[in-house]
Amino acid sequence: MTMQAISAQAVVAPSAKLGTGVQVGAYAVIGDDVELGEGCVLHAHAVIHGPSRFGKNNVFHPFCSVGADPQDLKFHGERTELIVGDGNVFRENVTVSRGTAGGGGKTTIGSGNLFMAYSHVAHDCHVGDNTIFANGATLAGHVDVEDFASIGAFSPVHQFCRVGRYAYVGACTVITQDVPPFSLVVTERETKCYGINAVGLERQGFSAGRLKALERAFRLLLRAKLNTSLALEEIRKTLGDSADVQELIRFIETAERGIVK
Repeated sequence: MTMQAISAQAVVAPSAKLGTGVQVGAYAVIGDDVELGEGCVLHAHAVIHGPSRFGKNNVFHPFCSVGADPQDLKFHGERTELIVGDGNVFRENVTVSRGTAGGGGKTTIGSGNLFMAYSHVAHDCHVGDNTIFANGATLAGHVDVEDFASIGAFSPVHQFCRVGRYAYVGACTVITQDVPPFSLVVTERETKCYGINAVGLERQGFSAGRLKALERAFRLLLRAKLNTSLALEEIRKTLGDSADVQELIRFIETAERGIVK
């Protein structure tokens, strides 16, 4: 069995229980009433609060805060818990709250989950196994996320909602109702291109002539009621002597996912 490796700069509460092979980096903090299973790794500056129990081989990256008090005004210090399975990864600045008395007193997380940077699991949530929380994915309180679900970057899930098994929530999608299992859910995309970045280009020293050529090219591309191929033909025919316009044409012709128009 591998012995524990605890940095001299780490802070470990006397009541904490650490399994074999646990590694604790410099300035990491393990609070009172924390149980860590064998093989868990705390990188520098990671913080774990109790009461909380963790299984084996969980990894905590710098500046995550796992097991903290719930962000609920009704919480007044009563004993609540966080219970976590095996093999989870908590990346930088991830936050996970314990439960509240009104929500059953427990936040639970299964095994094999990836919580990317800045994702958040609020009080009384229940997360299954093998889920993925992309950067900034956020659960409000009392949310259930079932096995193999994925929640996209910067997507908030409203309290008391459920995300079913194998569901995929696309980035920047606001969830206010239950997400069915096996589904793909994404907000409508209305991103548009409005023309050239005139102020930024002027600040970078673009001359009036260069700006005029680009403005004419974008006018053909966006407002001439031509499809992209026809617009490129017209741009090449009328503005092909501009190096900036040639760069624009090359960029569009090599786009594998299309362009924002």
